Amino acid sequence: MSTSTPTRPTPPAARRAPGELQGIWLVAEREIGSKLRSKAFVISTAILILAALASVVWGGFAANDSSGEGIPVAVTSQTQSAVSGLDGLDLTTADSDDTARALVEDGTVDAALVAGSSDAAFAYTVVVKDSVPPALLQLLSETPPVQMLDPGAGAADALRYLIALGFGLVFLIAASTFGGTIAQSVVEEKQTRVVEILISAIPVRVLLAGKVLGNTVLAMAQIVLLAAVAVVGLAVTGQTGVLDTLGAPIAWFAIFFLFGFVLLASLFAAAAAMVSRQEDIGATTTPITMLVMAPYFLVIFFNDNPVVLTIMSYVPFSAPVGMPLRMYLGDAQWWEPVLSLLVLLASCVAAIAVAARIYRNSLLRMGARVKLAEALRG
Repeated sequence: MSTSTPTRPTPPAARRAPGELQGIWLVAEREIGSKLRSKAFVISTAILILAALASVVWGGFAANDSSGEGIPVAVTSQTQSAVSGLDGLDLTTADSDDTARALVEDGTVDAALVAGSSDAAFAYTVVVKDSVPPALLQLLSETPPVQMLDPGAGAADALRYLIALGFGLVFLIAASTFGGTIAQSVVEEKQTRVVEILISAIPVRVLLAGKVLGNTVLAMAQIVLLAAVAVVGLAVTGQTGVLDTLGAPIAWFAIFFLFGFVLLASLFAAAAAMVSRQEDIGATTTPITMLVMAPYFLVIFFNDNPVVLTIMSYVPFSAPVGMPLRMYLGDAQWWEPVLSLLVLLASCVAAIAVAARIYRNSLLRMGARVKLAEALRG
């Protein structure tokens, strides 16, 4: 009687460790998922979008607040034919061009149509005090020359201030929110010892890259969503003049913010790796938070100072705010955004290299806060 020897089952193949790209995406996916499951994040994003939409709609109503009564416009016997038959205008006929200009100067009318020069392409010129009523230019079949009696004052200053405030506020909220998220995530993993399990499966640099990538995706999604709301809102409310001047600055703001946030996110992660408790995060991240807040306050107080704005546009931490603002104001040459972006890219590479060294040398050190010199030496 023959007996058969039972065959031993073949052990399953050892599970392979994920590759670097796969590991980066797994960490990024975890960061994105945990943030999207947070009700506080979803609610705050919705409030931010509604606030942006409300400001755009309010601007549209303010630009067209003269509907119903018509836009007060002074004309002369020579220019009256240019607006004859147009609805939405409250015309006042002046005896001469000088009289029409005087009506604009004293605030009786919002604009005046005076005779153009003999060599001009248009037979008339629109004269305003400090800002052009957007609805007026929309009513005219073509865009005529505009002459401002008091340029750089009143509504023009207010609009510049609001644009500067918008760029600064969006950068401050997005960078501080997602930078703080990275810092809290790093310290939480150290405090719970989860990081020891993670780096047993993936390299430290992969963990850092995944965290930066995940939060960058979330931050850029928020920026793109805000930009889309602004563009659609301006188009729907008829603010085509503002949209034409803001289109390129908004696009450059998104590009600068992408690399600027990668720089800041790397520094936030490195600073958080130097501590082991949540209550100690502020001790190492405060300098970075100050760098995030600086552009916001600078554009509030110096939005009319070309020297300060020029310096801001070439400093990596403030370039995402300074350069788009200068482009909106028309102060930047065509090559300046490219040069500023190259400076930002070089700074980003250097910051990532330093941050990765600090992160790697501090991540597994528990207890007291790691000093910066020790984290750099390893």
